Amino acid sequence: MKAVILVLVLVTVVQATSLKDILKAEFNAFKLRHHKAYKDASEELKRLKIFVENKKLIDSHNKRFTAGEETYKMGINQFSDLDSKEFQEVVLSSINPYNLTFDTNQIYTPSPTIKLPESIDWREKGAVTKVKSQGDCESCWAFAAIGTLEGHHFIKYQQLVSLSEQNLVDCDTTNGGCSRGWTEKALIYIKDNGGVNTEDSYPYEGIDGECRFNVENIGAKVTGTVGVQRDNESALAAAVAEKGPISVAIDASFFQHYEGGVLDEPLCQGEVNHGVVVVGYGRDDIGGDYWLVKNSWAESWGENGYIRMARNKDNQCSIAKYGVYPLV
Repeated sequence: MKAVILVLVLVTVVQATSLKDILKAEFNAFKLRHHKAYKDASEELKRLKIFVENKKLIDSHNKRFTAGEETYKMGINQFSDLDSKEFQEVVLSSINPYNLTFDTNQIYTPSPTIKLPESIDWREKGAVTKVKSQGDCESCWAFAAIGTLEGHHFIKYQQLVSLSEQNLVDCDTTNGGCSRGWTEKALIYIKDNGGVNTEDSYPYEGIDGECRFNVENIGAKVTGTVGVQRDNESALAAAVAEKGPISVAIDASFFQHYEGGVLDEPLCQGEVNHGVVVVGYGRDDIGGDYWLVKNSWAESWGENGYIRMARNKDNQCSIAKYGVYPLV
């Protein structure tokens, strides 16, 4: 009997050691892939512990996903060494909804004869540039503004031009650079400034810098802004289908570990804290109706940089609260 107990203890110890080694190996792979470097051993140990806890949460969630109890899958990404509070403070909270103005007082009204398609994806029409990365700069507002402008510029001129978020970060004094901002104010800056530079002429750096706008390198102009009727998903769908990619502000608190599928979280009803671009919508056999959303966290996050969010589910994550697009 003692021998059996000893064997069981040894097996348990070996299994625990093996699991520890596996997690450490996964953490090392995570660091390499996402270019993580910590200031000292204490900080690295802290990040390892957080990584392990996140891995447990992800594995538990994915078991429910496999069992058909969840509509989306979680996975390891560049945020896996942050706890949920850090994710909210460091990555989110870069949108200031109190800056909403709709200065032209123009609100989108669907055409009386519009017949909405069952699905639409502006990527397929050539109106969406590649997924970009805002890095450690809280400049989602700039990426959301540029994303909708790139789409509307293409729709009018049939030219897809990658535009400069850094131009906005450095030069738009109505917003806060790498602190926080508001998409519509960025579009108004572009209108008042006479345009925004191209990405090639004014590449992204992810830090606050000196304004280097050059009138000779303008890639697109804005003549006005249009708001979408607030908290109305039908109006947002019509705007996406009829007009093009729409900038929105959302509650992205549940985005940290998203990897794929339709994010359906009924508790996602908090204050908006992130700016993104709706580039389409559709229906998934598992997750149901969804919004197709372009993010600014690089292609390593989500579905190659995109997320599908639940649509027609009581305005989850406030996705239809602050829709806006430019006139070009």
